[in-house]
Amino acid sequence: MSTLTPTRPSLRGPARVVVRQHRPALRIAGGLALAAVLGLVATALWSSHVVDAFASGSCSVEGDPGRSCYQPVRDYLDTALALSRVFDYAALVLAVLPVLAGMFVAGPMIARELESGTFKVSWTQSVPPAHWLAAKLAVPAALLPAGTAVLTAVLAWARSYPHTPYPAQWYEPPVFNASGVLPLASTLLGLSVGALAGLLIRRTVAAMGAAAFMTGAVTVALTAVRGSLWPPRTVTGTPETARALDGAWTLDNGRITDTGARLSADTCWQPVSEHPACLAGRTVTGEYADYHPASHFWPLQLVETGILLALAALALALAFRVLRRRHG
Repeated sequence: MSTLTPTRPSLRGPARVVVRQHRPALRIAGGLALAAVLGLVATALWSSHVVDAFASGSCSVEGDPGRSCYQPVRDYLDTALALSRVFDYAALVLAVLPVLAGMFVAGPMIARELESGTFKVSWTQSVPPAHWLAAKLAVPAALLPAGTAVLTAVLAWARSYPHTPYPAQWYEPPVFNASGVLPLASTLLGLSVGALAGLLIRRTVAAMGAAAFMTGAVTVALTAVRGSLWPPRTVTGTPETARALDGAWTLDNGRITDTGARLSADTCWQPVSEHPACLAGRTVTGEYADYHPASHFWPLQLVETGILLALAALALALAFRVLRRRHG
């Protein structure tokens, strides 16, 4: 009786084949991720040691350090800057990771099999095209977000562990793109775009280039409009009030006239005493600043993450639709 019952297709077998096919690449990626984690931990601990060693001395970076402290202060600042750049490089790698993921899925995983015809071997072994594609995506979709989450958490801890004189600003693109849940959503977008590019182009090198371009273009576009994804706050008053925004991301600032009109900082930014004609007929009553406080970090993160996930879902749906149209 059981021999007459149709068996349901499973992803377990095809997924194992994917792991075996790309075992060297997976091992290299795992080794690099482990090396990155160890490097970040070591850098954070060494940075903390440098800060503590300098703090235990008699010199200080505040005010005039004195002639005897010039060289120790300079050495300390140079070392702290060099160590902080390690975190910047790690953030850059996290920002580029979705592009690399899209290239890997588009080229070696999908387009190369379609180009060489090896996909027919799987399809003739009772593996439907949809299950073949799902198995191709299941492995990187399980491993890459998990690795990305670990790297993101370790980087966030490493940045906050030492209190160096070069703290990272939360709104800077390299920091924001490598923080929170944004790296996970970007990685999923890269996987989905890579699958779509591989199925559409079916040429390894061309598919890799297209996936990299599309994923990078989305990242650049969202970075450019990030400030408008959540309503900013506005502060007005004296120049000191408008400029004293500790830890805030200033989007725009300038002067306000008695009519309520705004003069951007790009207009008449010079002192009035030097260029009186610039403000002729206008009476400046104060300054303004449009800004995002630090509390807007998560609203901006979640809105951008939602956009990335929606684009990833759209690209994935289009990929399966292309597969059905071409191969049933």
